[in-house]
Amino acid sequence: MQAEAIAPAGAAELVRRAAALIFDVDGTLAETEELHRRAFNHAFARHGLDWHWDRATYKDLLRVTGGKERMRAYHTRQWIAPPLSDPDIVELHRIKTAHYAELVETGRCPLRPGVAELLAAAKARGQRLAIATTTSHGNIDALLSQALGQHWAADFDAIVAGDDVRHKKPAPDVYLEVLARLKLDASACLAIEDSANGLIAASQANIAVLITRSMFFGDDDFGAARAVLDDLSGLG
Repeated sequence: MQAEAIAPAGAAELVRRAAALIFDVDGTLAETEELHRRAFNHAFARHGLDWHWDRATYKDLLRVTGGKERMRAYHTRQWIAPPLSDPDIVELHRIKTAHYAELVETGRCPLRPGVAELLAAAKARGQRLAIATTTSHGNIDALLSQALGQHWAADFDAIVAGDDVRHKKPAPDVYLEVLARLKLDASACLAIEDSANGLIAASQANIAVLITRSMFFGDDDFGAARAVLDDLSGLG
């Protein structure tokens, strides 16, 4: 069952009650996934692979969290393909990450509606801010240094990326690590996510979740969320 989208005023109250707001990145802070898809295809071409991920293929692959994991999952479907070594995967991911940063630096990926206002309002209220994501630190920095300025990280008390933990979403590891770094109980926090995998991860850490629907995950099952909104406008 889908959660009912509550009025922005009700969601705003949910936000204001939290001691800390914990944000996912891709799809939540910005609609980054299309740029990620283009960057993957760039890396494949540069590496001499005849792979091309169209939007439908990429949407399906997004069920696998983590770029390196996504490539491995896709590779297992290519029964006649020669095996890709771990160094091959690492090099593909390096090329992809560098090209993603180049795309972001062109200004093609602004923050989603309401995000900048919510971050500023939360900071003004004295709420703590954190990031819990499966993407890499390089990808986070590429996006937020462009959107928020070079010193963006100073506003966040905890930044936990996929490679910082053993298991990526939908496992709760990134959220449990954020809670440990913040030294807060789960009940004091609110997670802001855009996908079912993110919702599961935060829920398994006993953190309430507000969903902001995104391009690739808008039709996920969000029945366990406390609120489901189209974007974060009006929550500041």
